[in-house]
Parts: sequence; structure tokens; C-alpha cells
Amino acid sequence: MNKKQILLLAIIYFSYTMNGCFKSDANTANNCIANNTGVPTAAEVASLQAHITTNGLIAMQHPDGFFYKIVAQGTGATPTLASNVTVKYTGKLTNGNVFDQNITGTTFLLSQLILGWRRGLPLIQKGGSIILYLPPSLGYGCSSVGIIPPDSNLIFSIDLLDVQ
Repeated sequence: MNKKQILLLAIIYFSYTMNGCFKSDANTANNCIANNTGVPTAAEVASLQAHITTNGLIAMQHPDGFFYKIVAQGTGATPTLASNVTVKYTGKLTNGNVFDQNITGTTFLLSQLILGWRRGLPLIQKGGSIILYLPPSLGYGCSSVGIIPPDSNLIFSIDLLDVQ
């Protein structure tokens, strides 16, 4: 190899190395510390509690570290992780921005959804409605998904239309 090829390889190597560093530093810049335990940190719970209190909302704290409000209990089947659930829902950030919505009904396998849904939907039955206030570790954590910034608290209003 000549000196130009060695220099070019060094530049490419350096670029890939620095690009990896910048990607990993993005979460540090947002003060997001990956929490893959499924157990919200005290800071995450406090952040949700502050949002609920500041906005005069009424919600119960679940032992798993999220908050919820059952709007209607429902009377049908209770979903399990093996259930297909048909839902209408709206997902919002705490600033009120809607990041996802389905108003006609869509079906998911509950075990394939984010942890907050897996833990929150079994609190109601078919025909029920619930509002889930989820900390990042039960949502998307340090990942940016669509317009959802890393380390975001999420609010979901969910109508459970069917459980199979």
C-alpha cells in the first residue's frame, strides 16, 4: 500500500470510530441513562408524579412504577400477554404533542408491545378505557422513535375494543 491509501484508510477508520462515539454521546447529552431492567428509576417516577401534580391530574401509582387512570373498567375478557388486543388509542408527550393515534381500531399481540402497555392493559377488561402515564423505561427509553425524543414520559389514552 502506498501512503495515500494508508492515509485514506486511517481517515475512514477515524470517521467510523468518531461516528460511533457521537451516537453513544447523544443519549448522554440528553442525560438519558439506558435502563433495560423494566423497573423505573426513582427520578422517572418523580418526573411523572410532578407532571400529574402540576397539571391537576388524577392517577393511581402502580407498583411497577407507572401511573394510570381507569376511565371505564369494561366487562369482558382481561388481556394476557398471549392475547391479541384490538384498541383505539392516542399517544402523547407530556407537552401535549400527539405522536401516534388510531381512532378506528387496530390489533396487536400484547406481548409485542412496550412494557407499559403489557403491564397496564391487564388492569382493564374488554370494553374498558384507561389512561397510562409511562416513564421512559416502560416506553422507548433512550431511543428516539419518530417524533418521540429519547428519555420521554408518554401518555396513552386507550380503549380496549376486543381481547382474543
